[in-house]
Amino acid sequence: MGVLMLSAQGVSAATWVYVSNADSQDVTVLELDRSAAMLRPVETVPVAGAAMPMAVSPDKKVLYVALRSQPFRVVSLAIDPASGRLRKLGEASLADSMANIDTDATGRWLFAASYPGHKITVNSIGKDGAVGAVQQLIPTAPNAHAIHVDASNRYVFATSLGGDNLSAWRFDAETGKLTAHEPALTPVGPEKSGPRHFVWDQGQRFMYVLNELDAAVHVMAYDKERGLLRSVQRTTALPAGFAGKPWAADLHLSPDGRTLYASERTSSTLSSFRVDAATGQLQPLGQVPTEKSPRGFAVDASGRFLIAAGQESHHIALHPIDPATGLPGVPTRVPVGKNPNWVEIVDLQ
Repeated sequence: MGVLMLSAQGVSAATWVYVSNADSQDVTVLELDRSAAMLRPVETVPVAGAAMPMAVSPDKKVLYVALRSQPFRVVSLAIDPASGRLRKLGEASLADSMANIDTDATGRWLFAASYPGHKITVNSIGKDGAVGAVQQLIPTAPNAHAIHVDASNRYVFATSLGGDNLSAWRFDAETGKLTAHEPALTPVGPEKSGPRHFVWDQGQRFMYVLNELDAAVHVMAYDKERGLLRSVQRTTALPAGFAGKPWAADLHLSPDGRTLYASERTSSTLSSFRVDAATGQLQPLGQVPTEKSPRGFAVDASGRFLIAAGQESHHIALHPIDPATGLPGVPTRVPVGKNPNWVEIVDLQ
């Protein structure tokens, strides 16, 4: 069982970490103990499929795990807030192998993007938090990879890694339907750069896009009223002197918005960037080594820890973050399942 943590005020609080492991077909559950700067194992939950992208419901009560082995489906798991343990609510079919899933702001709809299937979809989510049937399926340019709704819950964007663009959609939260926005596509250059993952800042003034194939990081100004993007900067997540084939994976902002992090698998590094609060532009701060092939990572709600999953090391790395510089420090390594690739942190403070 996880150990219940107590804050300085004596109020119950806990932080649970979930790691999906594709090859061992399970989810590792751990507790993040900030005071001890360590991760404590809680349990391992089998899901009978190649567990890869995950998402957490807006109320933090349900963890969704997409399985990228046939039959393609999503498992809905209730989170016990006291222990972090998971209880299966149900399974639902997905339209294909999905590289990314996410919910809308109401928690009533699940978006998914299929890399091999070149499509995005919407599934319903029931009142009990369990995912239901596919409601909509939309073909896209090649290799859809990430899909997220903005903070207003009105505009949805999806990357096409093979088409070098972001598609834009209007979203109706009452019906769960996506309709094409105008402009329908925002190019992400240069050609064959492979836009993969993206995040918004909290103020919804900027979007940050990471390319897989050249490891470029794009800063785009975001017009949140009209759902429009405009490119303002392009930099790189590659270390100086890099000579291999770029293979960038994931990116996340620190909770205070001052630092952007990106992972690159060929060099097995994490890049850090200082974010200019006024312009959103990035100043590269350099790289630190992490687990081999860091596909996914997450930053905890306090901004004090970064947890990276090494697909080829079968470990995760718990990096303390320097509060003054925002840079990840020397990590503590923790064994998990085989081919860990996605990290979700559920903070119940």
